[in-house]
Amino acid sequence: MSMKIADIAKSKLLKTTGQMKHEARNDRFGKGSAILNRKEQRKLDQAAGLVPFACKLPGELVAALNAESAAKKLGMNELVTELLKKGLA
Repeated sequence: MSMKIADIAKSKLLKTTGQMKHEARNDRFGKGSAILNRKEQRKLDQAAGLVPFACKLPGELVAALNAESAAKKLGMNELVTELLKKGLA
């Protein structure tokens, strides 16, 4: 059974759209190739001995952490590590 011209055009569009979704976006926002994909980042984290840890926190505490992170110009991971070390010492 042959396809209609509209069906062929639609399938080409879907194929192109799918390819665009899966393209590497290293030059997004001008950052170049400094962006690592998730798999590479996970390997680097594992090599550094980092373990993912998730928990639920109250919204006020998260806002305070974000403010402190911005004030100290640290990433959230570094700030939480610092605070946990102080708290456990």
